[in-house]
Amino acid sequence: MKHLKNIRLIVLAILSSAFFINCSTAQNPIYNQSIEESMIKALEWQEAHPIMALAPTDWTNGAYYVGVARAHKATKAMMYMAALKNQGYWNNWQTFKRLHHADDVAISYSYLYIDMTDRRRNFVDLEPTKKFIDAHLYEPDAWKEGKDKSAMGKTILWWWCDALFMAPPVINLYAKHTKQPKYVDDMHKFYIETYNQLYDKEEHLFARDMRFVWTGSKKDMKEPNGKKIFWSRGNGWVLAGLALLLEDMPNDYKHRSFYENLYKEMAAKILSIQPEDGLWRTSLLSPESYDHGEVSGSGFYTFALAWGVNNGLLDKAKYTPALKKAWNALADCQHEDGRVGWVQNIGASPEPASFDSWQNFGTGAFLMAGSEILKLDNQ
Repeated sequence: MKHLKNIRLIVLAILSSAFFINCSTAQNPIYNQSIEESMIKALEWQEAHPIMALAPTDWTNGAYYVGVARAHKATKAMMYMAALKNQGYWNNWQTFKRLHHADDVAISYSYLYIDMTDRRRNFVDLEPTKKFIDAHLYEPDAWKEGKDKSAMGKTILWWWCDALFMAPPVINLYAKHTKQPKYVDDMHKFYIETYNQLYDKEEHLFARDMRFVWTGSKKDMKEPNGKKIFWSRGNGWVLAGLALLLEDMPNDYKHRSFYENLYKEMAAKILSIQPEDGLWRTSLLSPESYDHGEVSGSGFYTFALAWGVNNGLLDKAKYTPALKKAWNALADCQHEDGRVGWVQNIGASPEPASFDSWQNFGTGAFLMAGSEILKLDNQ
């Protein structure tokens, strides 16, 4: 592991030098070097400080490398592609092992991106991704069959809202890459189950799981201010996932309007509750519970809303000021050495963060946000 880390750092250092030489000669008059420099610093620090919850192929790395892929797509800086190829190669292009669990295929977004972007050397093995997707969608398990009666509501495949970032964009991208639209239809079937179970049509937000869905009972979980509990990062997962889905979904797909409408509805809600300092709190309807900004949820929102402006789904004049405020606040959360702080730890509900708290998926959210903020002035 130490040998691999040293190789990674050497490669990144070489590519970083080349990147900044190229930046200094860029001719694009709207090129924003400070944003790209912040993104590169975040990548360098994260690559030098690997972390995982379960394994190199787990969801935390999956989300981080989605950010790396989006950063490469926006900038074409080879430093990002080097990091992507390095992790894919040493992962042997594997997913994680729980074939029924959406989290464990998130890493495949990066594999698909590499294969679609640089196919000259037939570098990527997508067979493990195909094996996972086929088992995930078509093989029976306890959740699909409604046999797990826990309080979280594990009676559908994607019973927690985070899942809508982890698996659907991968399945959708796989369908696009392999030209097999049947996978989109099967993805949609399970997405609708989650929507019907967890989406609050009054608040236009997702409950994290069934524990937080209001039923009208006195036992319903609520914030001290009496409002429903909506977790920032949980809804960030959903909104960022919707942007990824819409980017790769065929324009003429029969259910596309459902995803566009859901995206716009959530986007309007998220904009309406943005705090004055630019960063969303971990509890969306009770910002006073933890009265400080949080980077992972805010990074996903910044990415998703900027994507909507850049792709004509959201009004530029209405959203751009809020997005620039959000990015400036995100940038202020980055340490001098590149580490991205103020990231809530792994969890399933609103909790506090701190200047020193970090996670790789928080860096991924930061990179995703920067990748779309870079494009704002092009519109």
